[in-house]
This record gives sequence, C-alpha cells and structure tokens, in this order.
Amino acid sequence: MTAQTQTFVHRFNEETQRKLLIVEDEDLFARAVTKHLKKAGFDCECAGNLKDARALIKQFQPDLVLLDMRLPDGNGLDLIEELVSQQIKVIAMTAYGEVNDAVQAIKLGAHDYLKKPIDLEELLLIIQKNEKTFELQTSHDNAKQRNSHTSSHADNVELLGDSPAIKSVRQQIERIAQLGHLVDAIPPTVLISGETGAGKDVAARLLHLSCAHKEKPFIHVDCASLPAELIESELFGHEKGAYTNAVTARPGLIEAAEDGTLFLDEVGEIPLSLQAKLLNVLERRQVRRLGSTKERSVPARIIAATNRDLHQMAGSGEFRSDLYFRLNVISLTMPALRERERDVLLLAKHFMALTERRYGLIEHRFSLAAEEAMKQYSWPGNVRELKHQVSRAVLLSNEVAISVEDLALPNRAIDTQQQSHHSVQTEEQAAPTLDVAEKRMLIAALEATNHNVSKAARNLGITRMKMRYRMEKHGVGV
Repeated sequence: MTAQTQTFVHRFNEETQRKLLIVEDEDLFARAVTKHLKKAGFDCECAGNLKDARALIKQFQPDLVLLDMRLPDGNGLDLIEELVSQQIKVIAMTAYGEVNDAVQAIKLGAHDYLKKPIDLEELLLIIQKNEKTFELQTSHDNAKQRNSHTSSHADNVELLGDSPAIKSVRQQIERIAQLGHLVDAIPPTVLISGETGAGKDVAARLLHLSCAHKEKPFIHVDCASLPAELIESELFGHEKGAYTNAVTARPGLIEAAEDGTLFLDEVGEIPLSLQAKLLNVLERRQVRRLGSTKERSVPARIIAATNRDLHQMAGSGEFRSDLYFRLNVISLTMPALRERERDVLLLAKHFMALTERRYGLIEHRFSLAAEEAMKQYSWPGNVRELKHQVSRAVLLSNEVAISVEDLALPNRAIDTQQQSHHSVQTEEQAAPTLDVAEKRMLIAALEATNHNVSKAARNLGITRMKMRYRMEKHGVGV
C-alpha cells in the first residue's frame, strides 16, 4: 500500500467498520478485491448475480456496494434505484467502452464509477475520496432528523436557577419569544454571548421552544467543528457537479432549517471568506447553493452564539463589523456560574438526580464539606464542568455521601502564580481555608504516626487510598 492509503487505512480502522458488498460475476477479480479491502479494514461480502445480491443486501445490510453493470441475470443498473432508496451508497464498475452505463448509473444515484481493469490501490483511493461526500450527506441528514424532534423533548430543556442573574435571562427569553408570535413576521436575529459551558445552547433551544414554530426543525450548527474544506457546502449546500465529489445535489443546513430555527453556535469561528456570504443570507433572506444560479428563501429564525468578543474581533479585522451588527440585533448574555453562587448546589443536586436515574443508581447526597467546596470553587468551565464533575463523582463513589475527594476539584484556593510567592509562614498566619486546614491535619496525623500512612489514614477515619489522594493533592510527602 502507498503511504497515503496506509494513512487512510489506519484512520479507517479506528472508526466503526464499514460493510461493503461486491457484486461481481468474475470470481477471481471478486476474491482479489475482497482480500485487499479486508486488509484495509472493511467487512466484505460477495455476490455473483443480482438474485444473490438482493438476498445479501437484506441479510448483510451493507453501507457501500461495488456494483458491476453486466451480470448473468441482468444489468446492475436495475439494482441502483433499490440501493439508493435504502440509502446505500453505490460505486459502479464498468467495462472498457461502456460509457453509457456509467453515465446512466450516475443519473440513477451512484456516487462514482470505475472503469475496468481496476487497480486495487486506485479502488481504495476512490473509496477514500467518496468518504468525505458520504460523511457530508450523513451529517446533514442526521442533523435534520436529530434536531427536528426538539419539541418532543421540551421537558429536558431547562434553565434552572434562583439567582438574580439567571432570572433576568429567563425574563429576557420570554420577552424575545413574544416577538416570535407576531403574524407573518420573521423574528429578529439574536446573538447569545457567554463563556464556554455557560448554557448558550440551552438558551437557544428555549427560544425555539417558546416560538410559534416550535414543532419545526431546530438545526444546531457547531461552526467550530465544521471541516474547513466542507464548511461552505455544509452551510449553503451544493448542486450536482459543483465540485469534484458533488455527485448529487444536496441542500445545506441553512436551507434544512426551513421555517424553524437555525442556531449558529460559535459563529466567531466562521472564516472571513464566508462571512460576506452569510451576511447576504441574513440581509436578503435568500440562500444560493454552490454551483447554482437559483436562490431559495430562508424563513428560519436565526440565533447565533459565541464565547468570543465579536466587537473586539470586528475592531481588529478578525470578524466583519457589518456581520456583527447584523447578528447583534438582540443580544443575550449568559452569566458565568461564578456569578450564580446560589445556583451551584441546586444545579449539582439536579445533575446528581439525573445521573442516578440514567444509570439506575441509589440516591446519593453531598457531604457538608463537598457542598462548601463546590460553593468556594470558581467553576471556570461553568455549568458544563459542574455537570461533568458531579456525574463523575456519582458514578465512581462507593459511598452514599459524595465527599470532596469524590468531586476531585482542582485546588484553587489561591491562584497558582500567587502560591509560588507565598511562604509557609504566610500560609500559617492567614485565616485557614478548608484546603489549608486539611493539609495541616494530614501533616499532624503523619507526624503522630512516624509517617506511617496506613496508621495515619485509620486515625483520620479514611481509607489509605483517600489518604494518598489527599497527600498528592496538597503536596505532602512521607
């Protein structure tokens, strides 16, 4: 194999194994292809005619079919429409001179074709080339299917909290939602800002569920994760032949939102080269697919979110100022969790209950020390970090009471840089924090037992493992 093919094979084997059906009546060639593709990580089956192929399709359920055109019991063209209707990808194989068959195969929905004799290395590269097209189409279909049912899960979308900051956000969402009930009016664009993990996506979904079109699709586009080479096609769609791998027409995610909601998450990551095109969509409410001269209406409500300072980026030329002002018609800021101190325990108990229900676990509770630690911690990862830490603690704890050690929060009593400038005397003279008091207890217990860790742990009423964890946490050695 070439180095390029080996790279593909390595990546392929790390993912879910694809099933591939080879429909070919030349037995030697079929066996050679099967052997080569199995080495590349495919799960392969062979059929020598249309009858066997149809039986294997039901039994084997392939992701991709390599289909010969001339078979003993008919033409491979007769099978293509059946495969396409079942969302099975097809690469046609044609003999030299059978150009008409290749053209007809593409018209019927085949993704590509190969001319015989076929080089096995070339075959792998053709499959690799088409992988990107398959992934693009699958991501589009999955996004539409996954997000169009948001309204049926409305009970799972909540903006919990009793703090003034979060109450203010809920009031703003209610006021914005009222604008969406105006007859024949396209709701104004909303820009949600806030730190990572603060709940911008929850606010966007609540806005969608509060509008008159909540039964319509909610399309969540994570602009930060879109592949650079596919982002334009993913957002705006393309016509057949718009670029090398565009073998069929495909609407983009903007178009897929229809008259529902398009949520552009991390909109600050969209390349400058595409920002003008997005601005045109917002201004004219029209979208044009790649390779098309036809414009299609965009009636969807548009919500954008960012954890970056778009105003500053616009000033430095990193983001178009006209796009920023067009997005920022109505602004909504999600508060950081450190600004919602009274909500921390409420949210923690909510996430604890969710984890217990999801995994069928017994009911837990937080120790007083754990509750105090959560209130003192600054939560740089916001609500998302809190959710992950609590879920992890519930899953791994062997006790009913979740302790400070179970939460495994970083030691943030003092900023790391400031710690390096404080002497031991300063630490001892200051009013002790929970961490300082715990460190003193560890040192005293070790000194009283002549640094016998097991005995010190027993004296403190904890396990040896927890003793070791706390020693590492506070930098206490033996």
